[in-house]
Amino acid sequence: MSLPLTTVSLTSSVVFGTYRNCLQCMKQARGADRSPSTKLEVFLAGLAGGVAQTSVMSPGDIVKVRLQCQTESMREGAGKLRPKYHGPVHCLLSIVKEEGFRGLYRGALPLMLRDGPSYATYFLTYATVSEWMSGGSNEKLHWSGVMLAGGVAGIAGWTVGTPMDVIKARLQMDGARGLKRYRGFFHCIVETARADGAAVFFRSLGINCLRAFPVNMVVFFTYEVLTAFLQTAPDRVDSPHIGLE
Repeated sequence: MSLPLTTVSLTSSVVFGTYRNCLQCMKQARGADRSPSTKLEVFLAGLAGGVAQTSVMSPGDIVKVRLQCQTESMREGAGKLRPKYHGPVHCLLSIVKEEGFRGLYRGALPLMLRDGPSYATYFLTYATVSEWMSGGSNEKLHWSGVMLAGGVAGIAGWTVGTPMDVIKARLQMDGARGLKRYRGFFHCIVETARADGAAVFFRSLGINCLRAFPVNMVVFFTYEVLTAFLQTAPDRVDSPHIGLE
């Protein structure tokens, strides 16, 4: 987890930064800088943010997946398979050496197809739940409301993104031990459905949602606190503020 942890701030910055800037650009394009963003604008801005983060997330993600799926024991022993990778840096360098720099972006297409719609749903759900809890007004949300909306948004996002997450992981692991099973993205989808049935695309949904709720409670709470703190003109913040009173 050391490599993903070092890049998580960068990927989150790309997602939220792209989201906020796209919202502002779309409002300026329709000549309504001060008005609230529409649901379509929130959806499209979230989509752009999810796609944009793929460029910085993919290398760390493939290293994480390969190390997590490496099940061989590190202990010495005759006849035992030794692990191929000895750590994140060794894994990263091995992928570049064996597969070239393109190898770091294996699974980038399903990652993009996962994170684009997932973040679009994520931000749209957050905005919708926040609006519902505030009664459609511009009043500040209490911190508990922000955390609840963030948790629900995380679950909604992963519900949309889990099928592509399955395909991404399979493509990233394909050929890691020399045996390639899939000829490409579409072949992986067809073979996965044929061999394991349609239910396999949601096999990890439960654990993803279990993780998503508390994680995104903290994410949006932190996001709202920091944006409220950094804004010089609070009335320009599109997303609902938290009320710390």
